[in-house]
Amino acid sequence: MAAIATMDDIREFEKIPLSSRNLPKSTFEAISRGAAHGLERPALSFFLQAKGDAFMKPEVYSYGDFLGNIRQVANMFRDLGIKDHDVVSFVLPNLPETHFTIWGGEYAGIVNPINPLLEPHVIKEILQAAGTKVLVTLSSFPNTDLWEKIDAIRHEVPTLKTILRINLEDHLSGVAKVAIKGLTFFKRQFRKVEGQRILDFNQNRKAYPKENFLFERDIQPDDIASYFHTGGTTGTPKLAMHTHGNEVFDAWAGIQAMDLNTPDKKFFCGLPLFHVNGVLVTGLGPFGNGAHVVLATPQGYRGEGVIPNFWRIVDHYKLNFFSGVPTVYSALLNVPIGNSKVDALDFAICGAAPMPVEVFKQFERYSGVKIIEGYGCTEGACASSVNPAYGDRRVGSVGFPFPYQEMKILVLNEEGKFDHEGSDNEIGLVCIRGANVFPGYKEEIHNKNIWVDIGDGKGPFYNTGDLGRKDEEGYFWLTGRKKELIIRGGHNIDPKLIEDPLTTHPHVEMVAAVPRPDARVGEIPVAYVKLKPGSSVSKEALLTYAMERIGERAAIPKRIQIVDELPVTAVGKIFKPTLVYQEIKDVYTQEVKNLSPVQSVEVQVGPHKTLGMLAEVRVKAKPEAKPEGLKNEIERVLGAYAPKFKVEVIS
Repeated sequence: MAAIATMDDIREFEKIPLSSRNLPKSTFEAISRGAAHGLERPALSFFLQAKGDAFMKPEVYSYGDFLGNIRQVANMFRDLGIKDHDVVSFVLPNLPETHFTIWGGEYAGIVNPINPLLEPHVIKEILQAAGTKVLVTLSSFPNTDLWEKIDAIRHEVPTLKTILRINLEDHLSGVAKVAIKGLTFFKRQFRKVEGQRILDFNQNRKAYPKENFLFERDIQPDDIASYFHTGGTTGTPKLAMHTHGNEVFDAWAGIQAMDLNTPDKKFFCGLPLFHVNGVLVTGLGPFGNGAHVVLATPQGYRGEGVIPNFWRIVDHYKLNFFSGVPTVYSALLNVPIGNSKVDALDFAICGAAPMPVEVFKQFERYSGVKIIEGYGCTEGACASSVNPAYGDRRVGSVGFPFPYQEMKILVLNEEGKFDHEGSDNEIGLVCIRGANVFPGYKEEIHNKNIWVDIGDGKGPFYNTGDLGRKDEEGYFWLTGRKKELIIRGGHNIDPKLIEDPLTTHPHVEMVAAVPRPDARVGEIPVAYVKLKPGSSVSKEALLTYAMERIGERAAIPKRIQIVDELPVTAVGKIFKPTLVYQEIKDVYTQEVKNLSPVQSVEVQVGPHKTLGMLAEVRVKAKPEAKPEGLKNEIERVLGAYAPKFKVEVIS
């Protein structure tokens, strides 16, 4: 197809009905079609380490190898008792075996990815909520604690019958492999749990054929493929159900929207495979097209040497595409390109968190690589919109909806029912409808008030909880969040993960966790605490208490503020916008005060009709300062943060 540059191009593309596009019925069928470009072509390259030149010596899996390993793993899962509606969970870093588990698991049953950075009790609750029958994780290995986490909680998951462990030394050779085996030999011993068996993943799968499936399954697009954890308070994890049709469509639509539909493209995957972006944008999308995916270390972008060697990796593999969060782009600004050739990069995509304008501009100037901003959510499979790669990219916008997926700004009444569709530049809720939109959460309790019926007889829209507007040319802009989230380095943190544990403290009456702007990771969590009458406890003691009980390391607040009162609404509910505004005001005030030509600064933060929220920064310059130059410097400094601002400098 011709590259999409305008909404008219999307409408032209949609003139052919989606039903006539002949999309694959399952994720495995999508990969099989990609493999039809040539079984000998590379599907996946993986390097365990990125230090020095280690990234130049990858394990390479052809499409023939890739399909064979998926069949082998699917056969193994079926033999271990996995039927169509049974669940295979995995707690893994980025490995080739992770991909085999995802696609083999979706063919045999249902796959449930779990973030390995979660604390053991949270992992346990997800396993219980999913009804996990088979779990894939790591065996003991230096500098990893995954097995220790699983071993601590596996006896508390009654549905769990089999654990398959992957030995990382399978990706080593020579002396290094022998040394690691010796170091971990005794750690591999495990206590027995009645009714539960522990097997070696790679040794066990070799007993099954690669050439064919040992069972028959006629997967339909509406069959459930996966459960993705999207948060939820302790004890009630939210598991978003994806159908095969959701994942196939979203991966395909993203490739079409970005005009990457050729098998000759090379994609870099540095985001985790427990997240939809890694699985679909740099996974099923390229695999379904016969393209080549480069999987960088088990830790992805966090792997030692990956960021420092990133431009060399781009040059060595002649990469055409990578996907990252704003923190990745900020980090890459400090990595010299040197003699590396990066002109093969068509563009890079940024999502998961707002991209600060200054980081966007600096990165493009520095690298010469185009950034394409997009938007999506797990409930929409992954991505829902993207700026046109070959059209007018509008910095700060999330672009146009994917073809065949509706995105609207809907305004609800006080009862939460549909009132009207937003007019141009009117702020409302971002809502989506289409083949990528999930059927709901596994637990019915989480499905309350997530759908909006506009009465057109075509089914409801999913309410993303994000606030936004659509301009006259059809571009969408995010203006805030109706749902409460703190987005740290692209990672969504539910404030209740912080608030619920802290409110169990005997001296605490109320807690409000809110985001604080951060130039490196976008937002960091902070907590405002109101104590019970007559109580006294230090901030340090509260922080220690929180660290011991919060189930996600990223959610541990960077600062706890004890206050006499928290802002509340007329009905007594904590009014968090006041606290959010206070955090923005504090950060922006400190940043501007640090500039020597500034005599005084006043920052006011509040709602804005089209931007959603705006910080108005009024600065008095010292007599010797040039107002225009100072204004430019303030805009440069504050441009590293996501919240919008307006600067006025007076002499």
